[in-house]
Amino acid sequence: MSGEKDNGRGDFVPEITAFTCIYCGYMAADTAGALRLKYPANVKLIRLPCTGKVDVRYILESFEQGADGVYIVACPIGNCHHVHGNERAVARVDYTKRLLDEIGVGGERLDIVFTSGGMGATFAEAARRMTERVRELGPNPLKKTG
Repeated sequence: MSGEKDNGRGDFVPEITAFTCIYCGYMAADTAGALRLKYPANVKLIRLPCTGKVDVRYILESFEQGADGVYIVACPIGNCHHVHGNERAVARVDYTKRLLDEIGVGGERLDIVFTSGGMGATFAEAARRMTERVRELGPNPLKKTG
């Protein structure tokens, strides 16, 4: 028995990857920092020109490389700087969730949130929510230690 999971509680700190667009998503993270809003330090940000550039491969590789959870921080629907980029991201997230369920990782480890650049509190809350969800789920089943 591995002591790593500990029923999703205890010492387990999930590794979370957040893909953000350089507009609303990253600006919301920056606003959270400027406002000194606290959110978990276990969230690793990856900036993309647009969340429409989030490829299924990038998401799957995040899990293969050890992420316990992944989420995308996109512009609000109807307000994408690249017109339909966030809508493409939604379709890719939905598809990837089904793939993650099929391979036994679990689609609930993946999510997408929508925020504008000034919504630092929304960004911080999404990071807390995702961290807590993944903590409950336990470590990524692809992580094989020992």
